[in-house]
Amino acid sequence: MIQSQAPTSRRRFLSVSGAMASALATPALGARRQAGGKEMLRVGLVGCGGRGTGAAKQALKADPNVKLVAMGEAFADRLEGSLGTLQNDPEVSERVDVPEDRRHVGFDAYRQVIDQVDVVLLATSPHFRPLHVEYAVEKGVHLFVEKPVATDGPGIRRIRAACEVGAGKGLNIVSGLCYRYEFGKQALVERIHGGEIGEIRSMQCTYNTGGLWHRGKNPEWSEMEYQMRNWLYFTWLSGDHIAEQHIHSLDKLAWAMGDRYPVKATASGGRAVRTDEKYGDAYDHFNTVFEWEDGTRGFSSCRQWVGADSDVSDFIVGTKGTAEMQRRTITPIEGERWRYRGEGPDDMYQNEHDALFRAIRSGERIDNSEYMCESTLMAILGRMAAYTGKTLTREQVLNSTLDLSPASYEWGAAPEVQVSLPGVTQFV
Repeated sequence: MIQSQAPTSRRRFLSVSGAMASALATPALGARRQAGGKEMLRVGLVGCGGRGTGAAKQALKADPNVKLVAMGEAFADRLEGSLGTLQNDPEVSERVDVPEDRRHVGFDAYRQVIDQVDVVLLATSPHFRPLHVEYAVEKGVHLFVEKPVATDGPGIRRIRAACEVGAGKGLNIVSGLCYRYEFGKQALVERIHGGEIGEIRSMQCTYNTGGLWHRGKNPEWSEMEYQMRNWLYFTWLSGDHIAEQHIHSLDKLAWAMGDRYPVKATASGGRAVRTDEKYGDAYDHFNTVFEWEDGTRGFSSCRQWVGADSDVSDFIVGTKGTAEMQRRTITPIEGERWRYRGEGPDDMYQNEHDALFRAIRSGERIDNSEYMCESTLMAILGRMAAYTGKTLTREQVLNSTLDLSPASYEWGAAPEVQVSLPGVTQFV
């Protein structure tokens, strides 16, 4: 196995259910298609937004014997727009082979795509990730899984159980937490783990950006369609931006800590700018203090405010110096400053797909499931602490019974929109 990035002694989330365990009898489809790198690998895309379209291009560039053969989306216009972009891209167009009968639309599109491929790219809104991962693992398909991987505790438990089964089948599971695949970040973290900044005393991460897109409201849309087309602003779909976006920063803190995760969090947040009802129930800022078992604290801040200053940065402060992860530098208390100066391209988005297809071809295995689940849980911990105004533990959030799923997946009603009020909203 390669690049597991997970401590072997860490307590598992839960045992694999009997129903999922029975799927171990099914061999991995992709594992039968290595053929020394010569046989064509069939790739499917589920979720045809900008990130999904980018992932499809990167997958096609990662291996010369790869074809995109199936696509799935909730909305036909999104699928056709993505397909057109790929068909008109001279770098990959010759290997885009998605005729009309392999373009699948609707809530069950993921099943039809996965049934037709060896590798699936999962890039829908995060709420659907557990459902899609479960089916891909059942069918023995290798996975690229965008972040975050769930929006609530029950979702984390489901996806972890599925990944346990995927491990038994020898499936590759590559996470969209792409900073882990940036060579400069890898070199920096290796130095941190090697003791170059000494013992970590505190950490700070910031992800302050401007506003993001909103697709408006069409009177012909049901409430479900409206929320799904504007999924960023509905917690059941996105997990809020602390999970959907800021998770990258939180994952870097955990990575620096050797994939040790905080045991509790205290947070605040709210809607200072995005107060219009079109912004659903999502907050526009969070400030969180994460605490590790050894007393180390990580200070986290994120916001999405139009017209305000932007800042994406991460500082790891140790007894011998400070590492700035975004700048890929280490400034020691004594001695010369180090900066990563690697040669050649270092596209983290491309690197992760290169690694995925290289592992499939070689018969080695990448399993990022541990950190993709734990970093998602860390983000949900921060969100729930802010929503309730309570100091919460990792175990409380992992075992939470709050299930954000809708009553049914159909074009009609959607979950009620209710903005959380710290001190009023109760932890469940």
